[in-house]
Amino acid sequence: MKILITGGHLAPALAIIEELNKTKPNVEIIFVGRKYALDSEKTISFEYKEITKRKIPFIPLQAGRLTRILSLRSLRSLFRTPLGFFRGFFIINEYLPDVILSFGSYLAVPLVFWGFIFRIPSFTHEQTLKPGLANKIISFFSKKTFVAFEESRKYFSLKKTIVTGNPIRRAIFIVKKKPFEIKKNRPVIYITGGILGSHSVNEHIKRIIIKLLDSYIVIHQTGETKEYHDYEDLLKIKNNLPKELSDRYFLSKHFFEDEIGYIYSLADLVVGRAGANTFFELINLKKPAVFIPLPWSSGKEQQHHAEIFARAGVGEIFHQIETSEKLLRIIYKMIENIESYRNNFKSLSYLYKSNASQFIVKEIFRKN
Repeated sequence: MKILITGGHLAPALAIIEELNKTKPNVEIIFVGRKYALDSEKTISFEYKEITKRKIPFIPLQAGRLTRILSLRSLRSLFRTPLGFFRGFFIINEYLPDVILSFGSYLAVPLVFWGFIFRIPSFTHEQTLKPGLANKIISFFSKKTFVAFEESRKYFSLKKTIVTGNPIRRAIFIVKKKPFEIKKNRPVIYITGGILGSHSVNEHIKRIIIKLLDSYIVIHQTGETKEYHDYEDLLKIKNNLPKELSDRYFLSKHFFEDEIGYIYSLADLVVGRAGANTFFELINLKKPAVFIPLPWSSGKEQQHHAEIFARAGVGEIFHQIETSEKLLRIIYKMIENIESYRNNFKSLSYLYKSNASQFIVKEIFRKN
């Protein structure tokens, strides 16, 4: 059996790949995704690095997307839409998978569409509370739609929608590889902007990093977008710090799958975006967070995730238009009361589903 996996959310895709390797070792997996992190740059994408490390065939695809903002970039993206469908036809025709498993995004739309035309069953997973346009289109052509939240069912056909939770990669629980050795003699803050990093988050950290290092150890994942040079700028700051502070500041463009477990094992507090992957991973790990929602995320999904954490008392919300000093005050407050935040995770137990990957794989192989 051959499964084509595609879509914009890598972490749950990796969780499913782990489950397939564990329970269905004879299944052939191919992956269709973005070779480059941004269309405007030639930086190799994180998904390309992770998938090829596993010796899984990686097929690059560029596809257009519809946005509500009219700009030169959005028009250029729109013109790629027919090219994405053209390329998608040849990918499906050449590889003829038995099943297509999509994790949303505009990238998956042409593949699921052609799968429907070729009568190849497709399954899709929606991570967020409110799906974007791409997954609404994809679900129309899918055999089944898996959702992480009960509230998301109303956006899809109830007859073919199943609440599974979000697949969690096992790597977050296991210390496999240490990108650096940290002696934990004070609280550890892990700052992350997601796979691509976040320039806005990095800018705030530049302003308060010295004050943070006075009290804490800081692990900072910056991303590697060439446009902003955030990693290089922060490295200069680190190199100009007194050795006592510099030795507490650990910088990386991104952490690979076999490194993230070590990072999470050390972190007392996570500061960063409120994407679905981070949201569910922190629930599973019971790690409090300062969430900085991406203002233009589809359907304000990151704002919704951040509000769930804030209401449960396991996190706080910081908006990137606010002052860096306010972010610093929030971090101080949370570290001082970190045990209280941790203890409140019991109120989110209803979102904890440890068997999502197993359930999804079983559904894919169910003969009906």
